[in-house]
Amino acid sequence: MTFPPNPPDQTTREALHARLRFYRELGIGELYRREVDPALWVQADTQPDTQPDTAVVEPSRPAASAPRPEPAAAPALFSTPDLYPSQETDIAPRKPFPAAPPQAAPLPPEQHFAALKLIREEIGDCTRCTLHKGRNKIVFGDGDPNAKLMFVGEGPGADEDAQGLPFVGRGGQLLNNMIQAMGLKREEVYIANVVKCRPPSNRTPEPDEAHTCSPFLFKQIDVVRPKVIVALGQTAVTYLTGEKRPLSGWRGVTHPFRGGAKLIVTYHPAFLLRDPNQKKHAWADLQIAMRELGLTPPARK
Repeated sequence: MTFPPNPPDQTTREALHARLRFYRELGIGELYRREVDPALWVQADTQPDTQPDTAVVEPSRPAASAPRPEPAAAPALFSTPDLYPSQETDIAPRKPFPAAPPQAAPLPPEQHFAALKLIREEIGDCTRCTLHKGRNKIVFGDGDPNAKLMFVGEGPGADEDAQGLPFVGRGGQLLNNMIQAMGLKREEVYIANVVKCRPPSNRTPEPDEAHTCSPFLFKQIDVVRPKVIVALGQTAVTYLTGEKRPLSGWRGVTHPFRGGAKLIVTYHPAFLLRDPNQKKHAWADLQIAMRELGLTPPARK
């Protein structure tokens, strides 16, 4: 079976992005597609079929006296056979995460609003990465500048890009319900994202895009000084901590973070919309945050 060298259409690309996002929220790591010279597909298509369809081809066997060649050493993380040794190139090692910016000194609570405004002015009409080419509005952040609880997501979607506010679509409605279940109002927390411009087709931000934008997120954290930060999904926790590991390795406990905050990790609301069975696990994560903040859930009406 051969595959066409042509790139997939837009519908297929969007479906692949959605599937990869689903895997990432499950904690599955990166999936690599190794490049193959398109000439190989053409060559395979033009090779004459010398065997009938029903023929069984026996693999050739080396002579008994011929020594078996030693296989080349494979990288520790990959043990798949080398299908095209003359055409493939090695996968470049993952670049290390840049260090987070130095932590800023704490400000008096009455100066938090003005300090956040200065960060927004520093961002300006940003063109630092390619995401600016398709955006409608920069989505900076929303909520109480003195909040004790902060939520960090991945990036804006279509609704957020249109309104300039984080988490206002279907995922935002679910997040509002989660906040209300904790006994809080949305106006009492602070919400921001790793990137502040919508990625095309809601794809995952590329590392250079996230690394370009995340310093502004760290500045927001340093101003707000929350007691608890809830990272919503794999992308958020990866760029907050600079560590890549399955989501299951983060959930269920608190992690020390900058400014003395406690970092808690749970599923992204968009993932919970796709798999509602995980809501009970997300609620268990939020209860950890509630204990850190001394909150009790409101009585059910």
